[in-house]
Parts: sequence; structure tokens; C-alpha cells
Amino acid sequence: MFDLDADLPAELVPLAWLIGVWEGTGVVEYATPDGRVEHEFGQRVAFTRTGARHLEYASSSWLLGPEGERGEELASELGFWRISRDLGAGDPGPAMLGRQGEPVYTTADSVETLRNAAGGFDLEVSLVHPGGVSELYLGQVKSARIDLATDAVLRSAGAKDYSAATRLYGLVEQHLLWAWDIAALGQELRSHASGRLAKVD
Repeated sequence: MFDLDADLPAELVPLAWLIGVWEGTGVVEYATPDGRVEHEFGQRVAFTRTGARHLEYASSSWLLGPEGERGEELASELGFWRISRDLGAGDPGPAMLGRQGEPVYTTADSVETLRNAAGGFDLEVSLVHPGGVSELYLGQVKSARIDLATDAVLRSAGAKDYSAATRLYGLVEQHLLWAWDIAALGQELRSHASGRLAKVD
């Protein structure tokens, strides 16, 4: 169970179970053209509400040594998670332009109109990596499960090969479990990493 903040914007209620800081461990298992990569890692993930109608996301991970000690940094990500819908006059932007009207989805009944045919809510997740990769994921949240797949991957000229991904998140026995499949380094989409995180705040 989790406590629902009365001040939480109605659009964020389907994602409320994510809000907070999570820490734990996971494993990477991925076959590359140069051989199989396998290691354990530690991870810290934060889903933060700022008052806007999206969640801010930050993740950092690091190698775990033989005694569980923290090793070198593996990966970091920053991004935004929101319920997917058309943006209107009640939403800010583009760029630094403010909103020109009143928000529409401010009540549970109005957000309920966004529910999809599968009984969940469509999601948009945008992530940026420091290695020159940006991802746009589309998917859905249904109860305490999230399924995402890349709709677009942008890479800088110097970035390593990375072309597609899927992610799965779920709340199981008060732990955030996740799995990440990637198509990278000339390989087709396949299992890459998974983790189990506990809320720490």
C-alpha cells in the first residue's frame, strides 16, 4: 500500500505508486559480438513530482564488487514520465511559453476519460543518457504494471550503436521490479538487465 498525496495532480494518480526514491540491485546479462557481459549492479532511482503534470525521473547505477562494495559508475538517465494525451491551451509550452487557458484534466472523472481500451492509461516517457542517446518510449500503465517500447531513439554522431528497447516495471510485494531489453551493438532486441528495488524514503 502507499499513501496518496491529496495535492497530487489528478493526471499523476495512475503513476502515484512510483513516486519516491528506490534503491536495490540487479543483474546485467547481454551477449555482444565480443562475448557475453554479466555483472551485478547497484541502482538508485527517483520519481519526483514538481507540481507539474509529469514526473521527473533520475537513475544512477554502479558495478558491485565481490563483497557488494560500490564500484565504477555504469549508467545514468534523466527524464520525464507523463500520461499521454493531446496538449492544449491549458498546458505550458512549447518552449518557454506559458499556458493560455485552464487545465482540463484536473479531476478523477476527467482523467478517467483518458483510460484506453485495455483498461490502462497510455504513457510517454522521454529519457536522456550522457553517452549521446535520447529515447522516447510509448506504452501504458495499468494498475501497478508499466509496459514501454521505444518509439524513437536519437544518437549523436559519437554514440555507441543502440537502436531500440523495451522496459517493464511492476510493483510486487512493495518492491519495484523492472526488466530492460535492448537492441544494441549490432544485436537484435534481447534481454539486457533487470533489478529489484525497495523504497527508501
